[in-house]
Amino acid sequence: MSPANAAMQDETDTEQTSGNWSWWPSWRPTSMSLLKSAEAKILAFRKHKDQAAQTPLVMVHGFGGGVGLWIRNLDALSCSRTVYAFDLLGFGRSSRPSFPSDASLAEEQFITSIEQWRQSLGLERMILLGHSLGGYLATSYTIQYPERVSHLILVDAWGFPERPQPQLQGSGGQGSEVKRVSPPRWVKALVSLFSFFNPLAIIRAAGPWGPGLVNRFRPDFKRKFEDLFDDDTMTQYIYHCNAQNPSGEVGFKAMSESLGWAKRPMVQRVHLLPPSMPVSMLYGALSWVESSTGNTVAQIRGKSPTSVMLIEEASHHVYADQPEEFNRVVESICNTVD
Repeated sequence: MSPANAAMQDETDTEQTSGNWSWWPSWRPTSMSLLKSAEAKILAFRKHKDQAAQTPLVMVHGFGGGVGLWIRNLDALSCSRTVYAFDLLGFGRSSRPSFPSDASLAEEQFITSIEQWRQSLGLERMILLGHSLGGYLATSYTIQYPERVSHLILVDAWGFPERPQPQLQGSGGQGSEVKRVSPPRWVKALVSLFSFFNPLAIIRAAGPWGPGLVNRFRPDFKRKFEDLFDDDTMTQYIYHCNAQNPSGEVGFKAMSESLGWAKRPMVQRVHLLPPSMPVSMLYGALSWVESSTGNTVAQIRGKSPTSVMLIEEASHHVYADQPEEFNRVVESICNTVD
């Protein structure tokens, strides 16, 4: 990848092990070196182009992802401007530090790392695009550093809505007995059990069966890129991204309620964005993320420039499901900046 088009944190390829856990790499068929090789195979499809001196676009991936997932977008979006992509702290090939268990402190650690990355590149202003978890963090970053962002683009952003309150059962009339609808005990037991583990622990616990597990449960990643790779390159990449020592997912877990709701829903803070900050919210029409949240954000922001768009025939991974339409929409948004 040309450094003029993209940048990412490049950590040592040495497998990081310590103490009694040094046997893990032999159990899990992964290493930073294998992740680097998988990423290089994906990014080899990139074409190097010259860019005009326009506001750069910075792309932030979602939970469990990495820069390789943008392979369908980097060439198209870098035709007229520099495009940067980086692995979030604790994900992909970035360093994997410890994260605090406090939601606000974990979020702050992510945001500080993004600002340190920006400073290291000397970027004055950028168009900031975030997908899923990346959208949540991009919004938090923009609230803290609004002078660095010209336009905020949120793609199927995670963590915006407030967790729904349990529905009430009964007529609700005066004198009637009202009971809360409660899930079955086995559901409560499973949720309680899995709350003790990091979200992707099963991939690491599966050891040598981990790659096959990713292939089995996420075959969609192979299908999304099958015209580029006729093998399991993409699922291998996803595996190596997430079979390393857990770090970013620990931070995500700290920020999450059970079943994936954010402890600090972003709708409670979007009013802190500058009134003049343009915000574009993109959703996949077939996604599990509720696009109605975008309308809620637009209502909260009032007269501030906020647009909500649906990409037809796209699920949560909008950029890979409908890359041509996604690229067209994002480029059109970027052109409103300069």
